[in-house]
Amino acid sequence: MKLNRILTLCAVTAALAFTTGSLLAQDNNAAPSGDQGGQRRNRQGGGNWDPAQMQQRIMDRVQEQLGFTNDTEWDAVKPLVQKVMDARRDVGFGGMGRMMGGRNRGGDQGGNNRGGMFGQASPEQEALQKAIDDNAPAAQIKDLLAKYKASQKAKQAKLEAAQADLKAVLTTKQEAEATLLGLVQ
Repeated sequence: MKLNRILTLCAVTAALAFTTGSLLAQDNNAAPSGDQGGQRRNRQGGGNWDPAQMQQRIMDRVQEQLGFTNDTEWDAVKPLVQKVMDARRDVGFGGMGRMMGGRNRGGDQGGNNRGGMFGQASPEQEALQKAIDDNAPAAQIKDLLAKYKASQKAKQAKLEAAQADLKAVLTTKQEAEATLLGLVQ
């Protein structure tokens, strides 16, 4: 139950971060001085959101919250934090992506109907969704569901291992902060 609340909080935070990204992005399309057309175009077009910049802001915030002022120490811990964040993204948001519009039933013209802020769908997830969409026999759906659940358990184990590795290098205070940030349990 606690994990579900954390995942929900992460999904909501991610959704807010991604929707405000265009507000925080720089206006590279601005017109010369006196002409506000570039700024108007930027607001209408969604901005210049840069995922790498957002990732860097998140890592800066984690560094600050965990109290790392020494770059050498942070450089040692940063890959462990990244590993936890990557594993958490791979585990997914327990269906939150679909509930928040992460799946377009009709698909887009490129055929990619998932991805973006909720990560790329796993092959097991794709196969299960296709079976559901195609009204496959119950036995086939049951088999694909078992495969999907097994892949999720493996991803969860990877997340837990990454969290244990991170906790092993943190002080008690840093572990408490990491817990409040949703990095560890």
